[in-house]
Amino acid sequence: MIQHVVPIAGLLASTYLLLAGNGLVSVLLPVRASIEDWSAIAVGWVGFGYALSFTAGCLIVPRMVLRVGHVRVYAVMAALSAISVLLCALFVHPLTWVLFRGIGGFALAGCYMIVESWLNERTANEIRGQVFSIYMVVSMVGMSSGQLLLSADDPTKAVLFMVAALLFTAAVIPTGLSNATSPRPLSQVSVDMRSLFRNSPLAFVGTTTVGFIIGAFMFQMPVFFEQNGVAESRIATLMALAMIGGMIFQFPLGRMSDRMDRRYVILLAAALGLISCVLLTLLAGGSLVVFAALILLLGGVMAPLYSLLVAHANDHAGSDEFVEIASGLLIVYGAGSMAGPVVSGLIMDAVGINGFFITLAACYFGFAAFTAWRMFRREAVPPEETTDFAYTPPVPSTHTPEMIQLDPRAEEAAE
Repeated sequence: MIQHVVPIAGLLASTYLLLAGNGLVSVLLPVRASIEDWSAIAVGWVGFGYALSFTAGCLIVPRMVLRVGHVRVYAVMAALSAISVLLCALFVHPLTWVLFRGIGGFALAGCYMIVESWLNERTANEIRGQVFSIYMVVSMVGMSSGQLLLSADDPTKAVLFMVAALLFTAAVIPTGLSNATSPRPLSQVSVDMRSLFRNSPLAFVGTTTVGFIIGAFMFQMPVFFEQNGVAESRIATLMALAMIGGMIFQFPLGRMSDRMDRRYVILLAAALGLISCVLLTLLAGGSLVVFAALILLLGGVMAPLYSLLVAHANDHAGSDEFVEIASGLLIVYGAGSMAGPVVSGLIMDAVGINGFFITLAACYFGFAAFTAWRMFRREAVPPEETTDFAYTPPVPSTHTPEMIQLDPRAEEAAE
């Protein structure tokens, strides 16, 4: 195993640094916004700017790479990521942060795509599954460790912004020193929404819903904690717990879904999400231990639900359509993640801070009802004809079409 990891160690190091920087920024900005007494809707628009630009980056960056090459684009994107964070420290205002976070989202999409493209190029088909698993672990550890850095200093100072910028800048070093040749051109994403919906209405609606939920969670959850008086160190820990839950729950839910009608497992995950949100609403301000356990449960069903829906969509697609379907659902997910922070922010401003979990509970309830209805509208795919569930990083907001190419199922489809 070690001999397979050594050639890609530099790329994995860049991945870790990028995710650590993004993890720190993902909690630092909402917490700082709450300290500045910005409204939840203002934070929501910052989240909208990030999601919109990240999705746009997945579509536009491949064309930039075709013009000037991987190395130059990667260096520019890493620089833009660092610059965007430093600008947030210099100009603390909601309107400027929408713009700066948008720049950061676009730049990070480009960085992720180029690193993942290099990983694809350096990974032999027979070890693709192992490399994909290592990439998942590095992504989770990077994102979690970045979030935990929130407790290293006062969010009202510029130090943490500088640390995030340093992480983004340092990510250039391992990749820049790599002797790997430039990989093939990046994936060009083309989405037929009507065909995607006809293939699986449940996956289409569900992926949009999951995008909405995770988009709201990533940007409004730190605001919820801050306004409930939770210390910054505990905010970082609770956010990391949600990611850890996503990794823990993926395996049992994935195994279950490979052995029965996958929609039963999707319905179970939606029901668990609903229950956890209702309890979090009722127990806000209570025992921190109970609250942490419920956050672990909520995080445990968010990312696996996305993976379950991708697998379900491919159960109904041709064996050669995996990349097209998964890439299309990624764009649909992006659309949901744009709406999530804004709509949840509107509701939080209207009904109070508990409107956050009320919004998520309503989403889970609506999706669970839609899943149950779809089970009566379409026959289940026999287990022997389904695709295998694959474990993905716990934050789909960092997914790009290049990561889909790294998925072992993409190689099986090509064959």
